[in-house]
Amino acid sequence: MTHIHRCLLAAGMVCASTVQAAPMGFAGSAMTMADYDESWRMLSANYALTRSDAIGASISELRPDHGGRETLTQLEYVRLAHRWNLTDAQANVWLFGGLGELDRGAAGSAVAWSPGIQADYETTRLYAAATARLYRAGSVERDQYSLRGGFSFYEAAYDEPQPWLIVDARRMVGLYDGWEVTPMLRIIHKRFFVEGGVSDRGNVRANLMITFF
Repeated sequence: MTHIHRCLLAAGMVCASTVQAAPMGFAGSAMTMADYDESWRMLSANYALTRSDAIGASISELRPDHGGRETLTQLEYVRLAHRWNLTDAQANVWLFGGLGELDRGAAGSAVAWSPGIQADYETTRLYAAATARLYRAGSVERDQYSLRGGFSFYEAAYDEPQPWLIVDARRMVGLYDGWEVTPMLRIIHKRFFVEGGVSDRGNVRANLMITFF
């Protein structure tokens, strides 16, 4: 598994949708990410200053079940806190940070901050990740928690597309009640990462990531 392939695999957590700023690529690379679902839509980008540090920005639209729309804009920081290079596997601990503004329309706006942590483990055939990120703005809480796991259908070289089946369980405080479970089909090919699925709530989800060398 090449270094570039490892970076792309590690970056593929729920993502966003991940709903959070995604893990970084290798030093000197830029990464752009788009996450779509009915509760949280995000567009973000970051640049890896070193092999362990990246800075970027994001804008998100939040749609709580109780109605209304909120816009979250942030400057983002990603830190690779630790990496274990194992035999045919890799494990990572990532730290996240964000600072910006949450605009709730007629309800006003407030300074927003969003610390988080992710631990993941991967081989060329298996992937698992646990993520927790707090999103706070005044008295508003939009915290996110997720557990992800899955497998690839076959091993592939970096220049070959590789399909994965991923099951994502997440909770988004203040947007809907309880946990949401989504089976997702993921495709990784060179610099591109795309995944999509439909949750047990009937929520259509899609994520796209592109790494620029």
